[in-house]
Amino acid sequence: MESPAARNPNWLDLPRELTASILHRLGAIELLETAQKVCTTWRNICKDPAMWRTVDMRNSGRTYALPYDLEKMTMHAVDLSCGQLEAINIENFGSDQLLIYIADRYIRNFFSLCCVAKGAVAAEVHLLATIAAAEANGRLANLLSRCSQLKRLRVVRCYEGISPEAFSEAFKKLPQLEELHLYFTVFGKQEIEVAGRFCTLLKSFKLNFHSYEHPRECDDEALAIAESMPELRNLQLFGNKMTDDGLRAILDKCPHLESLDLRQCFNVTLAGDVGYRCFERIKDLKRPHDSTDGCGFRTVLFPGEVGSDFEYVLAPPDFPLVYGKNDYHGMTDSSDIDSLDYDDYPDPNHPDY
Repeated sequence: MESPAARNPNWLDLPRELTASILHRLGAIELLETAQKVCTTWRNICKDPAMWRTVDMRNSGRTYALPYDLEKMTMHAVDLSCGQLEAINIENFGSDQLLIYIADRYIRNFFSLCCVAKGAVAAEVHLLATIAAAEANGRLANLLSRCSQLKRLRVVRCYEGISPEAFSEAFKKLPQLEELHLYFTVFGKQEIEVAGRFCTLLKSFKLNFHSYEHPRECDDEALAIAESMPELRNLQLFGNKMTDDGLRAILDKCPHLESLDLRQCFNVTLAGDVGYRCFERIKDLKRPHDSTDGCGFRTVLFPGEVGSDFEYVLAPPDFPLVYGKNDYHGMTDSSDIDSLDYDDYPDPNHPDY
């Protein structure tokens, strides 16, 4: 006869690696808001920097109803990575301060470690001396190039939160970036050029906007991509206003391109040599009038602002969602931290954390 222990195994008896693998499947919000409060074992696992190499801040979109501050929560998750952050996804919120915080994280972690070893004043002197020496020897760029490990950045629906200037400033500190995926975010020709100049390892670029059935013609973004992102393998320009001329420039200057998504780019005809080159060379080609299935978003048709135009708006597949508010309480285990308030995050490098 099967014993009660066999029928109801204790989750705490699982190997730490297996528990970590299970918890890793949760998003950052679930880890911080729920998982780490279950017990001391789970909390210790959630404090492991390896758990925070990817920070996914996916949410329902109804940020006004959330009982916590998503920006402070994101900063805390970035801190927990201890400089190992490789990928981050920000949706429906964001600010210039947050983006620069992410880009600066490695330097701040270096400073925090110095504080523990040397004390705050000595650490500041040590950090400034390190930067000054590197700058004097012409090695500052190389120092910064080793600072950030971020390889993948995804930003969704940050119309007003993150400015083009903040993107440009952040790119200067993200030399390891390989994937930049942007949806409904203020981002144009100048920012593309800055990203291409400083993020020379960029392999995948997605720039998705609202689209119109009869858009005006504009090749600015396409020409900037062609001139500044020659190493691209994957390019998605959902709803872009470019023409065949812009597409031709991309094909000329991006010789490694393998995947190209032109859905809702209604100024692109793929006529003549442009179409021939796309069909011959691009392994994964999505044409302007192809179905939007599988794009990760659903398209919603709205009347346009001028004439007979219709605007295609990208939204999450299940948007809008009915948000069920979760009560926010303190820790549920017997740790010495009775509560964790996202309005006042503790420093993960503090010895009492």
